[in-house]
Amino acid sequence: MRALKILPRPAAVACVLALVSACAPAETPSAHRPGAASSASSPSTSTGPKPTPQGPPGEQPRAGEVRPVERAGGLPPVISSIPTRRKVVFLTIDDGWEQDPGFVEQVRDRRIPITAFAMRDAVEAKGTPDPAGGPGKYVGAGKWGYFRQLRNAGVAIENHTLTHPNLRLLSQDAQRREICGSSQVIRKELGTRPALFRPPFGNYNTDTLRAAKSCGIDAVLLWTATVQPGGKIAYQVPDKRLRPGDILLLHFRPNLARDFRVLVDKIERRGFELGNLQAYLAAMAVDR
Repeated sequence: MRALKILPRPAAVACVLALVSACAPAETPSAHRPGAASSASSPSTSTGPKPTPQGPPGEQPRAGEVRPVERAGGLPPVISSIPTRRKVVFLTIDDGWEQDPGFVEQVRDRRIPITAFAMRDAVEAKGTPDPAGGPGKYVGAGKWGYFRQLRNAGVAIENHTLTHPNLRLLSQDAQRREICGSSQVIRKELGTRPALFRPPFGNYNTDTLRAAKSCGIDAVLLWTATVQPGGKIAYQVPDKRLRPGDILLLHFRPNLARDFRVLVDKIERRGFELGNLQAYLAAMAVDR
């Protein structure tokens, strides 16, 4: 059964909606632009800077596309998908080990909407990354500077704990230290406080929700499909296909730029659009 959804706090939403891509889309030939003069009649064209697209990247929800939901028991709801019939899916990525510059370039230049869940030890390269995908080339290459590049490219940076423990094995106080500590680090390094939290391994309990609430988290975000090396999608449904509202989970693994390109092209070939997760959450007004 799919989980419920939430509206980020007004301040968080305002921050998301203020994000601006750092790169404009490629200029089309002047002869094909509405209102533009042909090169024959106007040999000299303006050399001024091209306008930068405004607003967050990705598809925005249409009026009435998603319905409001209530917050059960005052705790952050757990979200595994967005309730829409539109062919739109949402990209998320966890940890921060492999800091591939080509991934940032794609997100920025193609204005691809994606939400990152940063884990401190991965970002700072403390410990050993998951061996899945092979040896890394960019492990900890930019640390928090890399995540500042992602933020500047329009990526919302959210919470994935400090050390990636199995939260079900920890007390509520210990869980709170992991979640609040991560939010504090992200705010210090990036200037924004996370509104979303993703529990490591998808493991959580009621204590997790209580701890998350005390740390200012608005929602716990899970997923409906994972992305494996090579850009392959591992589905959690019997028919093995994308569905409207799916949330896809990637990781900062080796060959990230290559695999990400394969994934995005595959999604688009299947007729799906990439949605702006924050905008959809904002459209789902929540009774507090």
